[in-house]
Amino acid sequence: MFPTGHLHYRGDMAVIAVVNQKGGVGKTTVALGLASAAAHAGLRVAVVDLDPQANATSGLAVWDAPSTIDDALAEDRSGAVLSVLVRSGWETPSVVPDVAASTPRLAQREPQLATDPVGAQDRLRIAMQGVDHDLVIIDCPPSLSLLTVNGLFAADRALVVTEPSAWASDGVEQVTRTIERISARRPQPLELAGIVVNRLGRTRDARYWHAQLVDTYADGVLGTISQRAAVAEASAQSLPVHGLGNRAGGAEAAAEFDALLASLRLDAGRGARSGQSEGREGVVTGG
Repeated sequence: MFPTGHLHYRGDMAVIAVVNQKGGVGKTTVALGLASAAAHAGLRVAVVDLDPQANATSGLAVWDAPSTIDDALAEDRSGAVLSVLVRSGWETPSVVPDVAASTPRLAQREPQLATDPVGAQDRLRIAMQGVDHDLVIIDCPPSLSLLTVNGLFAADRALVVTEPSAWASDGVEQVTRTIERISARRPQPLELAGIVVNRLGRTRDARYWHAQLVDTYADGVLGTISQRAAVAEASAQSLPVHGLGNRAGGAEAAAEFDALLASLRLDAGRGARSGQSEGREGVVTGG
């Protein structure tokens, strides 16, 4: 269930869907923390906000974007995402992430997608052709919706976010089953990158449920993100977690997201891909 192989790359780009069918686990927080870590490492990163709540969009300090991911999905054409990507409002010393912003109107797009007998489930994958970042992070809605299915069809891997609480294992089991079902319907498998345990506190209850997840999924648990006020503050102020300066807990939180990014082995994946595609021109349309 948890493969050790490298990411499948479209060109030199990794596409990771951050997902859970249960809301309230901090999925967007993890997506933004990964984006911050990637930018801090000098990677060209884009966030595709597929959640109509648009929390990733506001977390990236983008308001009133001139066009959104809803527009790209409405166009139903190859490369439509390129026309809606905008620079985020983060002030970083290295690379500034891009974002395909969301909007509450996206909730109305889903029933329209459902009427498409041909491309309802892979419209996002087609729309993302030509995007050439090092890493694309797709923040999926907290439900098994057609938008989430589009995110999983567009991704190379799925990263499951959960929290150490009662029924967390059941929620992870549900979403991994969904990933397996979608993988079986794709021309190339959708791999499970692993599980991130978010908001790990110091309570006995949190330690118990974290241990249950590790017992169940073993090496599939990539790491933990501790419950820190600094992480919540970064989200509330639309700041990258690496931009908190001397805020108490900021450096520790940034280090945890750096470790999570490293566990995805993006450098190894790009090295393997570059050896296979030497001499090719244009966009490689795998995954």
